[in-house]
Amino acid sequence: MRNRLILLLDLPLILLGAYGAFALRFDWIFWPARPEFVQFAIAALVVKPIALFTFGMYSRYWRYATLSELLSVVLAVSSSSVVLAVGVTIALALDLVKSFSRPVVLIDWLLTLTLIGGLRMSFRVVAEQSRKPRRSPGRRRRILIAGAGYAGTMVARELQRNPQLGIEPVGYLDDNQEKLGMWISGLRVLGPLTQLRESVVAHEVDEVLIAMPTVGGGVVRAVAEMCRAAGIWSRTMPGVFELLDGDVSVGRLRTVQIADLLRREHRVGSKPQPSAAYLRDVVVLVTGAGGSIGQEICRQVARARPSRLVLLGHGENTIFDAERQLRADFPDVATTSIVADIRDEQRIEWVMAQVRPKVVFHAAAHKHVPLMEENPVEAVSNNVLGTAVVARAAMRHGVSRFVLISTDKAVAPASIMGASKRMAERVVRELARHPGPTGFIIVRFGNVLGSRGSVVPVFQQQIAQGGPVTITHPDMKRFFMTIPEAVYLVLRAGGLGSGGELFVLDMGEPVRIRDLAEDLIRLSGFAVSEIPIVFTGTRVGEKLEEALWETGATVDQTPEPEILRVTEPSDALPLPLGVLLARLQDAIVAHDRLAIDAILAQAITSFVPTSPRL
Repeated sequence: MRNRLILLLDLPLILLGAYGAFALRFDWIFWPARPEFVQFAIAALVVKPIALFTFGMYSRYWRYATLSELLSVVLAVSSSSVVLAVGVTIALALDLVKSFSRPVVLIDWLLTLTLIGGLRMSFRVVAEQSRKPRRSPGRRRRILIAGAGYAGTMVARELQRNPQLGIEPVGYLDDNQEKLGMWISGLRVLGPLTQLRESVVAHEVDEVLIAMPTVGGGVVRAVAEMCRAAGIWSRTMPGVFELLDGDVSVGRLRTVQIADLLRREHRVGSKPQPSAAYLRDVVVLVTGAGGSIGQEICRQVARARPSRLVLLGHGENTIFDAERQLRADFPDVATTSIVADIRDEQRIEWVMAQVRPKVVFHAAAHKHVPLMEENPVEAVSNNVLGTAVVARAAMRHGVSRFVLISTDKAVAPASIMGASKRMAERVVRELARHPGPTGFIIVRFGNVLGSRGSVVPVFQQQIAQGGPVTITHPDMKRFFMTIPEAVYLVLRAGGLGSGGELFVLDMGEPVRIRDLAEDLIRLSGFAVSEIPIVFTGTRVGEKLEEALWETGATVDQTPEPEILRVTEPSDALPLPLGVLLARLQDAIVAHDRLAIDAILAQAITSFVPTSPRL
């Protein structure tokens, strides 16, 4: 009904546009000297509605019209004018019309575009006004938006459209010199970020919204510090990798978190695609799918629309929760959950034969350094032998891409966990030498924030209890990356390789753990002096600082700025891979820690075993 009404309104506007074109060209009195007007008007009334219908002008909800709808109007009107121009030319050539002034077509195009476009935009204007509820008599909370880019302006428009939220945006702060003093979405850019304190006082600001998802953590930290100094609250928009679905809204605003302070400036485009094209319409298997990294891999793979997503893990509860969340977020993606131990060769063979995956992301691993020092058998059997079982099965069943998730602790490993992951890399590299359809790819990166067992929740719990916050050494440093960012780059790296490559994610500069703890104390609302920090001494297997590749490695850029292709010095295995794995199996069965260390040291020249505790 609504679109029929728009059509009925379009017809007199089309006629008015034709009349106006002739009137402007030949003055207002052009009848009957210009009989071709009637012919042109009839043609316009036929051609233009057809063009508008063809371009979907009667199937759009104009109350929420955007720039893309306006461009569609331009295309529809322009195409109809082109048809009319061609028709006029043919009519003149066939002597169907005695004379015709061609500028009339151009004037008619301009008038029709103004009238038809204006009609549709009027629906948007009326809708905007009708959606505005009456303002509450009380004072609204005044907020200042840090960032006048896409995210900031989107948040500003949503706040302006919804005054019932009780929030009144007063302006922007932005360091872009071209924006200073400009009006954007009805708000003025008041100054650079350094003028935050002055702007807060001058405009009686109650809160600052940090709407800069692509900037680095240093900028977020600086703005949050200025807010703290000014005595006001601050909230932020999540980083760009947490906004892969493109949803920029007030609902995504949250308090500043440690991930915001550590995130790096985004360098791979303002709106990254959620995943790579090689994942579309194929079966994808994710091992360790119940873990933090595994769950995020599943979420981002699901956005690529695989034909089926298979979740494999050993813990039934985590796999159950992961699948339930995926079904809620991606109801159109077929999912299958499989509970299995990656060390069970017969079970993994059966899984591969049943689901026939084309891409495998191997994220299953034991990763806790101190815990694995006391449980070396589990570390090696799961991380090494389990990887060998999955990788060999993938090769036998024609998997096209096998992506191993590795860690910086595999570089010059000082722990059994690091050595087991480095040995897993060796397994994958050896299999990559064999001819076959499977491309084996290794992706290595450092710590991720928010993973289970990470240091951040431990610190937060200690802070909530009033301290002390325990750190092993004042100079301890680690590389950090958010889970969504790490997984996004893992998926992109999986599409870059053809087989045998080692990709390392550019982690930026390492972060001192003491600085991380102090940031968390401040974010929790305390002064650093209020929560004691205690240094407990390094634990077995820990290094003060990790590295991302071995000494002497060659590092090359890839088409993805934050993904590096690394070629480390090659050292042949002392024995065939099968022999080494068999000896490891024997040592594991015997629970012989010394034999495990000796075999790993043989295969990994940079590994220096520590004294076993058990």
